[in-house]
Amino acid sequence: MLIAQISDLHIQLGGQNEHLISAHRHLATCVDALNALLPRPDLVVATGDLTEHGKPEEYQVLKQELDRLAMPFILIAGNHDDPATLRAGFPEHHWMRDAEPFLQYTIDTWPLRIVALDTTLPRRGDGGLCDARLEWLAQTLAEQPDRPTLILMHHPPFETGIRRMDELGLLQGREAFARVIEPYRNIERILCGHLHRSIVCRVGGTVASTCPGTAHQIALDLREDARLLFNFEPPGYQLHWFGPQGLVSHQAVIGDFPGPYGL
Repeated sequence: MLIAQISDLHIQLGGQNEHLISAHRHLATCVDALNALLPRPDLVVATGDLTEHGKPEEYQVLKQELDRLAMPFILIAGNHDDPATLRAGFPEHHWMRDAEPFLQYTIDTWPLRIVALDTTLPRRGDGGLCDARLEWLAQTLAEQPDRPTLILMHHPPFETGIRRMDELGLLQGREAFARVIEPYRNIERILCGHLHRSIVCRVGGTVASTCPGTAHQIALDLREDARLLFNFEPPGYQLHWFGPQGLVSHQAVIGDFPGPYGL
């Protein structure tokens, strides 16, 4: 199974930096790049911050672009999203209603079981996992403890060293989350967004990773007094190949570059 991960699309209509970032144009380029892949991914997962303001018209633009994908896609919400408006914009994605009021669900039709976990808090940039969400996760994992499983969540369950983003990280329930997943050796990966960068960390006996944004990236600055800045490093996505040894992940950039050349 081949999974493409995209994240932090930030489709924006109006407001600060709309024309500077050009999120719509970048997403269109990303969709074209994914459709051109050989082999073509079986599934695309988008790990949150799909829009900038959570407006219905932003989700209309998002749906217009994602519907061009030649393969199925699934979505989770980020802190910039409005879960109710997201559900309304994608009514055919019935699984996003499985655990209302939270936007979390399981999909069991792929070789990898998909467990999507909601880390968002209303009108806040940081994330959290309350007792109800953690209990849902514990029950869900216990249902199929031996089946290879992929967890999706927007806020990564670890500190990154980018201080200003860590202040907007998963501030509630992070340690409890690690305790819930620790007994399970079938969790292949925890795929996250939020950081607009590729970052990897071991959490609870498995590996958690973040994905670049489709448009802009968070500047890599590990100084204690660093400001929170963004830049235009090449936009990217990740490809996760589920093979004989488990999940193998590849980093890819979007754009036209010289090559490829023969070796």
